[in-house]
Formats: sequence, structure tokens, C-alpha cells
Amino acid sequence: MAACIFLTISILTIITLASSTTINPSSDLVRSSCQHATFPKVCIHTLSLYKGPATTPRELAQAAIKVSISRATKASEYLSGLQKEADRREKGALKDCTSQIADSVDDLRKTLSELKDLKRGTFRWQMSNAKTWVSAALTNEDTCLDGFKEIEGQVRSDIKRKVTNVAKVTSNALYLINRLDHA
Repeated sequence: MAACIFLTISILTIITLASSTTINPSSDLVRSSCQHATFPKVCIHTLSLYKGPATTPRELAQAAIKVSISRATKASEYLSGLQKEADRREKGALKDCTSQIADSVDDLRKTLSELKDLKRGTFRWQMSNAKTWVSAALTNEDTCLDGFKEIEGQVRSDIKRKVTNVAKVTSNALYLINRLDHA
């Protein structure tokens, strides 16, 4: 009798736990899509926090581009603010870097626009455009850091940290866009 009551309580507990646990298909999509990204932990973290659940690989790629645009815009604002206090060498590198990050933002915005309007007849062309623009954004982000190779100190390390963060989310966005070709 005690075994029967224990079994009944156990079954009811399992049913209660199962019914109270909601499965989030969006988080499953993020995890499965990000597992082989260049920076999987960054990919999962940034896209899990993203507002507005992505339910398809295309929506997830768009979310990744939006995250990249947001991070690049914040980095650009940060770089602009540093120019006031920088010395002459730093100002030149900061000016160039700010311009390159602004170009990245433009390329990422073009990518987002393209991804929002994919059409069956021009899909390959549009995907090629999107990949080219995200690759250009990555190149700009990398080139930005090149300007600080000869500069030592806190400014360089702060900029490297911020721009590297932007490059990681941009690289993950490119990975997710490349997955759309195979979806």
C-alpha cells in the first residue's frame, strides 16, 4: 500500500513539474544554431537576451545583425567621445577607427534590409550581397584595430576590447547568414 501511494505521489510530482516547465522554442533555435558559431558562447548569450523571439533561422540571422548594429553603434559613440581627450597620435587613429566603424554600421544596415526582403527569384544574389556587406563590416572592424598597433596604454586596450566585442557578434552574424544558404 505504501509503495502504491509513493508511486502515485511520484507520478503526480512528475506531471506537475512537466506541466509547469515551458519549453521555449526560441532558445532551442538559438542553442542549436549557435553551437558551431565562431564564438558560440557569445552567440548564445547575445541572442538569448535579444528582445523579440526569433522562431526561424532567418529571424535569428536578422536578430544577430541587429545586435551587431547596436554594438557597433555604441562602439562608434564611445570612440567619438574619446577624441576629446586623446593626444595627437591617438586622435588620428580614433578618427580613422570611428569612420571604419561607421562604415560597418552602414554595411550591417544594408545587410538587415536585404535579409528582411529575401525573394525566391533573387535569393542567391541577395545572400551574396548580405555576406559581402557583413564581411566588409568585419574587415572595417579589424582595420580599425590596426591603427592602434603603435599606440600603448589604456586607450588602446579599451578600444581593442570594444571593437573585438563588435567583431565577435558580427562574425557570429555572418555564420548565421551562411546557414541560411543551407536551410
